[in-house]
Amino acid sequence: MTNLDTPLEKIFKIAAPEKKGLKKLGINTAKDLLFHFPSRYDDIAEIKNIAELKEGDDAIIYGKILTTKTSKAYRKKIPLTEATIKDQTGTIKAVWFHQAYIAKLLPAESFAKLKGKVTKSGSSMYLANPEFEKTKELPIDGSDSLFQKNKREAFFYPIYPESKGVSSRWLYHHIQEILKSGKLDSLKDPVPAEILKKYNLPTLKTAMVWIHSPKKETDAVVARKRFAFEEIFFIQLSRQSARKEYEKNPSFKIKISKENISKFIDRFPFSLTEAQQNSIEQITKDLASDKPMSRLLEGDVGSGKTAVAATTAYAVISTRPDGQDFGNLQVAYMAPTEILAKQHFESFIEYFKYLNINIGLITGSGCKKFPSKVNPEEATNISRAQLLKWVANGEIPILIGTHALIQKTVEFEDLAYVIIDEQHRFGTKQRMKLVRKDGRAPHLLSMTATPIPRTLALTIYGDLDLTLLDQMPKGRKQIMTEIVLPAQREKVYEKVHKELENGRQVYVICPRIDEPDPNKALALNVKSVKTEAKRLKKDIFQKYEIDILHSKMTPKDKEETMQDFTNGEIDILVATSVVEVGVNVPNATVIIIEGAERFGLAQLHQLRGRVLRSNHQAYCFCFADTKNKKSIARLKALKTAKNGFELSELDLNLRGAGELAGKKQWGISDLGMEAIKNIKMVEAARNEAREILQKDPEMKRDSALKERLSLEKTEVHFE
Repeated sequence: MTNLDTPLEKIFKIAAPEKKGLKKLGINTAKDLLFHFPSRYDDIAEIKNIAELKEGDDAIIYGKILTTKTSKAYRKKIPLTEATIKDQTGTIKAVWFHQAYIAKLLPAESFAKLKGKVTKSGSSMYLANPEFEKTKELPIDGSDSLFQKNKREAFFYPIYPESKGVSSRWLYHHIQEILKSGKLDSLKDPVPAEILKKYNLPTLKTAMVWIHSPKKETDAVVARKRFAFEEIFFIQLSRQSARKEYEKNPSFKIKISKENISKFIDRFPFSLTEAQQNSIEQITKDLASDKPMSRLLEGDVGSGKTAVAATTAYAVISTRPDGQDFGNLQVAYMAPTEILAKQHFESFIEYFKYLNINIGLITGSGCKKFPSKVNPEEATNISRAQLLKWVANGEIPILIGTHALIQKTVEFEDLAYVIIDEQHRFGTKQRMKLVRKDGRAPHLLSMTATPIPRTLALTIYGDLDLTLLDQMPKGRKQIMTEIVLPAQREKVYEKVHKELENGRQVYVICPRIDEPDPNKALALNVKSVKTEAKRLKKDIFQKYEIDILHSKMTPKDKEETMQDFTNGEIDILVATSVVEVGVNVPNATVIIIEGAERFGLAQLHQLRGRVLRSNHQAYCFCFADTKNKKSIARLKALKTAKNGFELSELDLNLRGAGELAGKKQWGISDLGMEAIKNIKMVEAARNEAREILQKDPEMKRDSALKERLSLEKTEVHFE
């Protein structure tokens, strides 16, 4: 007996190319097929009489099939199906190229509804590759006055994400077979009935029929809304559940001395912005509680997240462990790369050296400690074993490093605060590893410089409280951004020459690593890192040192290249967007972005932030190889938007969430990403999830809900 978990090949006869295509789409079972939703629907066209059809029309007709035959096209010998259709006003032919099998599906004397483009060949017209649906009978006849008014309901045809061997039509017909089989009745609706009723959403069964076979546009809209809500709701439920689990563990109650924090801040060589002061206030308020903090600090590149992290870390290390009048609680600061970890290590030395406390650095290539016994002004290399010993007995209150920080071999005496910088691969499971053997959990601060629209942040970081750093430090000059069309290149190179002569450095960003294969018809003809670096050295910047950086290089080579650039040994770094989240190179004041129209606004803003690292005037030149007015207008928003948050919201509306942050990045489907545009839906899903967990934390009352939650694989945020 087959059910929805039965593999498709046991239900249908599936050819080898189709098997391959289905595998690529991630479709194995009948259930997978049902949950493969249309990406769009064909536009609704009015039903027309055959007699009134004109060349170029997108038309829908109803008719009776008079004849069907298979043949081969005269010149190219490709197989085709040819049918003659008749209504009460006339006849027309329909031709399907490469689809000889259709002849069997539409035998003579059957009735059908067809939609397609009217094409002319010589003096006769035909419908080319029309979509079709067999009907039991014609909905109208010659005497039907409605037909004369042209007001019949149109065929609303779903278009699915396809792959080679599996067309949208194939998917549609096989899904229809499953819908008709009655197997849908076995699906449990995971969304509680009272929630569906509250938001006027259809049941799972109804929504499934409406999304695949909408009779009218509103059917599809309502069905998509229901599935979008469901996805966001379960992400929220999963996040809130993980947070509750983490909060079951007590944390460390940090003693906050506002006076001492003010003295620490007064030592900075700059003034804090209001946003930084507010952030420190919010974080220290959380730290003073015995519940473990879970907070996201989101701020543009250069908005001063490190200063906030250092100040709150100071509050923690100023607190003694329970029952002791000596020692310090400990802080772990995790960075995504060795270079970034070393950079933070150096920054923290500057912030903390007057306190004479130990700061450790642990990365894959070695360990360091500040201060050195030989020279108290400098750090020294130490063995891994020695560093781990001092961390384990609490002698090192601040440990900075890469993911090596959370390996089993690293044991802390009193880890009270974990700061994660730009590390999106740190999920619930990793967080639970931080909980000590005595059941105490450290406070957690996650930091990101990726500007995320509020709705997306509320979803992917659903288990974290949000803090925004939306101001830039005083004295920071705004980046001068120019949208450069091909004819203006030479003038830009002259400006770049002047910056290089003044001792500054330059980034050049290209969309590709290698040149495209000229034999591939669809290869993108855009600049590549390797070829552009050679061209710039040969034709434009002959006397300057040029090197490359891209994702196919080994981590060691990437680190070395970036270090050389940081040290000023490279004048021009030609790279892919791999430098999007990178290091602080204050001397780099120019960034050229090739093929800028191919990047999202939020990503362009991130790349531009690479040169916002000093009080020198910085320049961003977006080279756009397009005449498309819409693309140019979108790029011009880079010059007018006040900050990254504003740009990310604009990107969401202009490009769509699927492009802004697709499934690979956040673990959310395109349908779920559509919902991200709707703040009310996100907040409603969030509130419902919270309410359910308050009333029934273990979800014992609703087995379907619990079962669906256990399948929640979308470990978004850090995972």
